[in-house]
Amino acid sequence: MPGAGKSTAGRQLAHALGVPFVDVDHEIERRIGRTIRAFFESEGEAAFRDLEQEVLAELLQRPGQILATGGGAVLRPANRAALRRHSTVVYLRASPEELFRRLRHDTQRPLLQVADPLRRLRELYRERDPLYRETAHYLIETGRPSVATLVNMILMQLELAGLIDARQVPARVGATPLA
Repeated sequence: MPGAGKSTAGRQLAHALGVPFVDVDHEIERRIGRTIRAFFESEGEAAFRDLEQEVLAELLQRPGQILATGGGAVLRPANRAALRRHSTVVYLRASPEELFRRLRHDTQRPLLQVADPLRRLRELYRERDPLYRETAHYLIETGRPSVATLVNMILMQLELAGLIDARQVPARVGATPLA
């Protein structure tokens, strides 16, 4: 969902693992030379979702990176299938009320530029939560932990699943090394 912490946690997770980080929305903006909001306003959501699908499919072909998708990437069955098949998906779940608390002053997210953003977040959640669950390999309840705690929760889940070796992770995010 918008505001769940995908970009912030993804950046820190990539750093902890020593791999590249790519924010799919930023990559789209780089390619089109304008903001997603401006693209939405001039071209519409359908054109944006076409572009998003194309960029996501391309990025999923590159191994060894952390991707942060846009919140609506799961709307297309092709995206859900590609994410599930070509990556390990972690769903950062937060309630609409928590997302509203985080995003109440945000003016850049096109889908939230409405009279009642909390109501819109609740609608998006009802629509998207089942799709996120369908796509995700792992679900992390975000609540209100620090970014470091959230990233460490993801690292622990990946370690438990055998997807990363704890000995290859330089240090826990925010951890103080012991001498």
